[in-house]
Amino acid sequence: MKRLLGLILLVAPLLYAGSDDARLKNSYREDKNGWIYVHLEGTPNQIGYQHGYHLAAEIDDAIRMFAYYFEKGSTAKDWKFFREAAERIFWPKLEKEYQEEIQGIAEGVAAHGYKYDKIDITVLNANIELASYYVPWLANKIKQDSMNNQAPGKCSAFIATGSYTEDGKIVIAHNNWSDYIVGERWNVIADIVPAKGYRILMDCIPGFIHSGDDFAINSAGLLYTETTITQFKGFDENGTPEFMRARKAAQYASSIDDYIKIMTTNNNGAYANDWLVGDTKTNEIARLELGLKNFRVWRTFDGWYEGSNFPCDPKLTAEETTFDPNDMLNTANSRKCRWAQLALETKGKIGAELAKEMEGDHFDPIRKTTVLNGGVLCGHVDRDPRGAPEWSSPPFFPTGAVQGKVTTAALAKEMKIWARMGHPCGEDFLAAPFFEKHPEYKWQEKFLKDMKGNPWTLFEAKK
Repeated sequence: MKRLLGLILLVAPLLYAGSDDARLKNSYREDKNGWIYVHLEGTPNQIGYQHGYHLAAEIDDAIRMFAYYFEKGSTAKDWKFFREAAERIFWPKLEKEYQEEIQGIAEGVAAHGYKYDKIDITVLNANIELASYYVPWLANKIKQDSMNNQAPGKCSAFIATGSYTEDGKIVIAHNNWSDYIVGERWNVIADIVPAKGYRILMDCIPGFIHSGDDFAINSAGLLYTETTITQFKGFDENGTPEFMRARKAAQYASSIDDYIKIMTTNNNGAYANDWLVGDTKTNEIARLELGLKNFRVWRTFDGWYEGSNFPCDPKLTAEETTFDPNDMLNTANSRKCRWAQLALETKGKIGAELAKEMEGDHFDPIRKTTVLNGGVLCGHVDRDPRGAPEWSSPPFFPTGAVQGKVTTAALAKEMKIWARMGHPCGEDFLAAPFFEKHPEYKWQEKFLKDMKGNPWTLFEAKK
């Protein structure tokens, strides 16, 4: 008993170190079914500190993973390179409140003894913009067309309203396609109550001030998601970082017009997406296709917009991508066909449960069969001998759908979303047998672990 008491006294300071900090007031963390739910509230610095404190170990893991993955895999650039770019290009353009939140995250992480600063957290937030847009832009600037513009596509999503849904109101759904080494860390549900602006419920990677794969709802009744434009090429180092605009839109937009204005103002072209937006107050939905030189908006009170990484506007497609709309083996086009089929088959029936099934769908419309590959809505490129060459993913590369989210107008009004960590179909990815079968990817073993299929779980912004 004395030994046990001594052990408790020894461990207690480690468990509660810094927990008396006033900045942690009303914040907490809960782990559930593969997700980490965090409740954050207060000033920007308080929200950041709470985030960094409650997720310190996961933020450390994410930064170490990205540093390794960038250098060994996707860019051949080291962390120092990304720090220099983030400090010079991104940090000065962040509005004060987001600088304060990022600084708070760094301080919260430091309370656990980790040695990261505001620039490390900025790199983490801007990692997609830096690796997939800035690096190719820089290479092309040095030597024209020195890098192919294979900007990542990834993600399957839809938003529907009116005659397409079971109650005539909005349903929105999204599954995140990422390299598994990254996507298995996209496991946070953040409930943010900022001192200014609207309450936000979103998914994110530990350390993000934004969603990143962009599934967010706010207390003004706005909800949005997106899918990336495949093979997009463009970046403006003088523009405002996309990650800040996406967070600002979640926090301050109360209408589709607000949302469009925030996202298009001083756009830097990075993370070019088809944004799917809905307003539960009016039941209107919209698609904002946002490149660098071009953007276009579609809106309706009765309709459906889908995303699977294809561009819609012919002008944007021609001027800013090398995307081929006629290549039906391209996963973006294959999944576009499947969405079109489902839009017809499910019209008038779509609710939360059907949306979950759709995000886990395995029917390949080109091959006309049910299969686990890279051409289906719930992607499994790790099972596909074709790989995904449109994204520079070779055969059997460990990438695909890593999690899913669904909400409806009724749920969103109560600040609730359904989320599933792991493949939206529920299939497990097991690292050891994968590496045994595909030793060419064993270099990822240091950070790529099992990605288990968890159940769909309802999360809500708690009182």
